[in-house]
Amino acid sequence: MSNIDELKNTGLKATLPRLKILEIFQAGKQRHMTAEDVFRVLLEDRSDIGLATVYRVLAQFEQAGLLNRSNFESGKAVYEINEGQHHDHLVCLDCGKVEEFYDAEIEKRQHAVAKAKGFAIADHSLSIYANCTKDNCPYRGAASARITPEQFR
Repeated sequence: MSNIDELKNTGLKATLPRLKILEIFQAGKQRHMTAEDVFRVLLEDRSDIGLATVYRVLAQFEQAGLLNRSNFESGKAVYEINEGQHHDHLVCLDCGKVEEFYDAEIEKRQHAVAKAKGFAIADHSLSIYANCTKDNCPYRGAASARITPEQFR
C-alpha cells in the first residue's frame, strides 16, 4: 500500500507535509522521534514545513492511529509508527535513547498480579528507566546533561 493510500484509508488527505512526515517515520533510522526531531530532518532535507505544521500533523497521525505517542521525557512527546504489536520500553538515563522490548514472562506476570488484585488489564505501558552499562555504548555522552528519573514523572 502506498503512503497516499495509507493516508486516505485513515481519512486524511495526502498533503505534501503529511507524506513527508510519514516517510520520515517509515524510512528513518530513529524509531522514536519528538516533533523537534522530525522538524530537524525536514530542515536537513530543505523542506519548507514549519514546526507548527509538524505538531499538527503528528497529532493528526496519532488520532488516525498511524503513530503512537509516549511521554518519556518531562513534557516531551515521543512518537513512533503504530505497528499494532505491543511492546515496552527501556529508556537510557544517560542520553534518553529508547529501546523497545517484549518479554512474554513480564506480560504474564502483570496479568497475574492484576488478577490477584481483582483487576483485568485493559491496556498498559511499561517504561524502565536505566543507565547504560555497555562498554561500547555509541550513545554515552550524547546527552548534554544527565537525565534524572524525576524528569519522567
